[in-house]
Amino acid sequence: MAGFRRLAALLLGMVLALALAVPAFSGAPVFRATILFTHDLHSHLLPSGDGEGGTYGGYARLKTAIDQQRAMDPNAILVDGGDFSMGSLFQTAYAASALELRVMGAMGYDAATFGNHEYDYRPAGLAGMLNAAVDSGGPLPALVEANYLPPRQGQEGYGKDAQAVWDAFARYGVSSYLLMERGGIWYAVFGISGVDSDACAPMSGMVLQDPARTAQRVVDEARERCWEENGVQPLVICLSHSGTNGAGKGEDYDLAKKVEGIDLIVSGHTHTTLEQPIRVGNTWIVSAGEYSKNLGVVSLEYRPSGGTALTGYQLIPIDGSLPEDAKVAAWVERAKKEVEAEYLSRFGLGFDQVLVHNPYRFDTVEDLYGARHESTYGNLLSDAYKWAAEEASGERVDLALTASGVVRESLPVGEVTVSDVFNAASLGIGADGIPGYPLVAVYLTGADVKRALEVDASVSELMPAARLYWSGVAGAYNTNRVFFNRVYRASLLRDGVESEVEDKGLYRVVTGLYCGQMLGAAERSSFGLISITPRDASGVPISMEDLEDYIVRDARGDEVKEWYAVASYLQAMGSRIDARYAAPDGRKQVRCGWNPVELVQNPNGFTIAAAAGLALTALAVVLLTRAAVRRFRRRR
Repeated sequence: MAGFRRLAALLLGMVLALALAVPAFSGAPVFRATILFTHDLHSHLLPSGDGEGGTYGGYARLKTAIDQQRAMDPNAILVDGGDFSMGSLFQTAYAASALELRVMGAMGYDAATFGNHEYDYRPAGLAGMLNAAVDSGGPLPALVEANYLPPRQGQEGYGKDAQAVWDAFARYGVSSYLLMERGGIWYAVFGISGVDSDACAPMSGMVLQDPARTAQRVVDEARERCWEENGVQPLVICLSHSGTNGAGKGEDYDLAKKVEGIDLIVSGHTHTTLEQPIRVGNTWIVSAGEYSKNLGVVSLEYRPSGGTALTGYQLIPIDGSLPEDAKVAAWVERAKKEVEAEYLSRFGLGFDQVLVHNPYRFDTVEDLYGARHESTYGNLLSDAYKWAAEEASGERVDLALTASGVVRESLPVGEVTVSDVFNAASLGIGADGIPGYPLVAVYLTGADVKRALEVDASVSELMPAARLYWSGVAGAYNTNRVFFNRVYRASLLRDGVESEVEDKGLYRVVTGLYCGQMLGAAERSSFGLISITPRDASGVPISMEDLEDYIVRDARGDEVKEWYAVASYLQAMGSRIDARYAAPDGRKQVRCGWNPVELVQNPNGFTIAAAAGLALTALAVVLLTRAAVRRFRRRR
């Protein structure tokens, strides 16, 4: 009898197991989800030069690729991972006309998140952009943002600007996540900002909440709500502006490891192109590159009972092989006219106006990030800042600086237009509320000038965006010297004559507002070992928050914008860029030698401490050796 019961229980268990397995493997419906994605579009409505005489990107071509994919799957969704603005002249209409969001709506984007550059025009600019988008009355993408939000009433930093953003969020419908159904598939789409993204938005006015904890809370809430309302588990997509640099690296890789329930992360911020997705547990991470270089396509199998499987991945190049969508092309041309009338007219310039002919192939942005060497392009930009500041104020500038992190594009070979120059230095807004970061002029001691060069020599290895290019100074460093004392020579260049930078001297320094504000990031990246203090003309220290009080202004009192400084400098050259930019002039010398004199020349505290440490280590070795020899002799 007992054997019969055991047999019956076994059979019943098998029947139940089979009953549960059938829906999972044979009876349960399976859907094919197609997700089209972009990120880091940066207002590049027009194609960009590829450095080889061709072009890539452009919204009219991108729309053609989107339509082709939707013809194959009408239920495909289209999403963006942030930084859809800031990077071309079209951004100048950001706060007033919201050109980027409006054209994305016209192209059929379903959802997008914010990137750090959506905050470049400060809280007031963000609120203005959202309200302008709503006022346009046209189609718009949903906006999702879960962890980068204005301070609430009662929190530090709350004020009228923060409340204006909350009001604009409510009016537009910005939310932490979105539930949407398409072709029988329920999607939960949410937005996350990363730690580095926050660090790159010094005037955002937002408060960063922990990305992983926030993401887990939102995923759990969206899944529970979708199950309660629709009886299915959603396909969860995270639009993350955090970034990844490849398998095992980057904030989005860490996010996928820490958070359960994310099926797909569209990873923006680092401008990464992933030829193959990264798999972390049950999460796939994808990136398609910047400036609409590619349209990303992900295919997933989806089961309403839960679970997804990757079935396809493709990056479709957006290049000259694709015809332009006529409606989007016409839309962009109208936007150009608006930019000329509302922004460029104040500078007396046109969108496609030619400034100069360039016979030289300058470094790409990737070159500026990737190498320590002197750059003729970096020289040109820093020379332009020095020239423009001296022209505007009539005061001598000792040192002008720019950094790889603020250079957005190179200048093309051939005709250089106003649009090209703006794209190269397109970030931010001034205290005057007019687009474009202005130049600022402060004073540094000679010791701080050397520390600024040390940022390039030491910190840029940890933070490539801090690679510096300068005018007015000749600097030399050796990469084999002690960290934070790699610079062994720094001298002023005045009228072709070199003179030593004196530690206690006071020198007038010009840079862009954003570059100046990011000096704090260099201090953090050096673990506080390199600190640079801006000062006024009397040598009194000033705070980073007060840098706007030191904006360079022209004779009319107008801010001298970074991009306009470059444009004016090029115009002043005549019809052709000066031959001095055909090759480096030696102002930045980088060596990797082992010359003992060079390795210890002009030591600072770091080298002295390292030398003392080596001496103590050598002494300890000698003493230990002698003690060992004595013990050996005694034993014998």
